[in-house]
Amino acid sequence: MALPTAIYSAAQVRALDDYAIQTLGTPGYTLMKRAGEASLRALRSRWPTAHRIAIVCGGGNNGGDGYVLARFARAAGLTVSVLAAVPVESLRGDAQRAAEEFVAGGGVVAPFAPEVLAASEVIVDALLGIGARGPLRPDTVRVIEAINAARRPVFALDLPSGLAADSGVPLGAAVQAEATLTFVGLKTGLFIGEGPEHVGTLQFDDLGITPPAAAEFAPRLLRASESDIARALPRRRRTSHKGSFGHVLVVGGGPGMPGAVRLAGESALRVGAGLVTVAVAPENVAAISAGCPELIVVGLDVQQFAGLLARADVVAIGPGLGRSAWAWEVLGVTVAAGKPLVVDADALNILADDPSLRADSWILTPHPGEAGRLLGVETAAVQADRLEALGQLCRRYGGTIVLKGAGTLVGREGETPQLCERGNPGMASAGMGDVLTGVIAGILAQLGDPLAAARVGVLVHALAGDTAARSGERGLIARDVIGELRTWVNI
Repeated sequence: MALPTAIYSAAQVRALDDYAIQTLGTPGYTLMKRAGEASLRALRSRWPTAHRIAIVCGGGNNGGDGYVLARFARAAGLTVSVLAAVPVESLRGDAQRAAEEFVAGGGVVAPFAPEVLAASEVIVDALLGIGARGPLRPDTVRVIEAINAARRPVFALDLPSGLAADSGVPLGAAVQAEATLTFVGLKTGLFIGEGPEHVGTLQFDDLGITPPAAAEFAPRLLRASESDIARALPRRRRTSHKGSFGHVLVVGGGPGMPGAVRLAGESALRVGAGLVTVAVAPENVAAISAGCPELIVVGLDVQQFAGLLARADVVAIGPGLGRSAWAWEVLGVTVAAGKPLVVDADALNILADDPSLRADSWILTPHPGEAGRLLGVETAAVQADRLEALGQLCRRYGGTIVLKGAGTLVGREGETPQLCERGNPGMASAGMGDVLTGVIAGILAQLGDPLAAARVGVLVHALAGDTAARSGERGLIARDVIGELRTWVNI
């Protein structure tokens, strides 16, 4: 079935299991059998010609899912090798019943042996699921390392074993799956941190459980979807004119830095802003005007800056700004003007040196390194818990925060954060952040809603990057992405 929008914590998914069992009266073993049936369907669909399957089973309910799958796969005519990472005699509850029924039907359970993995066509990971917390035991690490070393496609049940369900951080080691089938609810760790590197192709089955409308089941995250763009940017009225779609002022382009601000300005135009003015160091005016005649380019004189700000509906500041005394003064005047504001790049670094500034109308767009500087922590601390870092940024600086990276997060205090899982590694190149700044500013000029503009802008930017990467990720540059923006703001 299609992936839902809502993403939950591991505790919420466990609570959904309990709700189905205790409130709806669905036996736990019934849910386990549904998981086994869904797993067999997904396995046969993904690897239709595979016949020899090795299933690595742990000691909890994830292992129980593996034993049920083994019984069903064997009944379907597949050759199944079940490898117990935990002795069968130590199993309890539904997992014990699943193992006993597999054996009663003629199945054989063998102790874990790495050499069996190499003889299989597909390895099923039913080792840990969402139950893992804290550093893994050395024997568990060895099993995971053996699965990864077998060089066979891996099908993970619920969650690649060893991956933290809430943070997406490997707990010492994590299975590298080619496909993952997750159950009941989407887990946060599948999408953030290193989760996407381990999950492979993600599939979902709710096992017949619909989350009730209760506060405890409010999603932890929401996935962005293309329908968000269509709702935010409907077809234009025939009587529209350029004044209908806002005037963006892009401030940056300090001495010797014309490129970043031009990318931001052109991106704002490409997503539909009616007018875009670029204010730069006077020496950069000619270079930018020649490269993009659709932009209004002016030399930035701080004394005349108030007039530029007054005429703008939205201001984007930071690309190529630098960190000189001039840049500090420009940022201070811009923030004081109280305009809807997109803050990026050098402006974020200046803000990190003066964290007393706070505004409810701005959008801050840090990458993990900039986020670390804004919070006074190392980049690794941001990446270790991106959701927590997002929350801290929202509380400290106000406004809307776009925490860039693989699985970009968009948040505002009091709102459910949004996750954008689109985009690709080819976008890890110079100027991509400047393009995003322009995209968000251009959409903000049309919508007037910072949170909606940030959410839609991040998705448009990512989808344009994916379109631009169809001929290959390596060598992708920012101007390639700009060329695809129009497609995604006209869906």
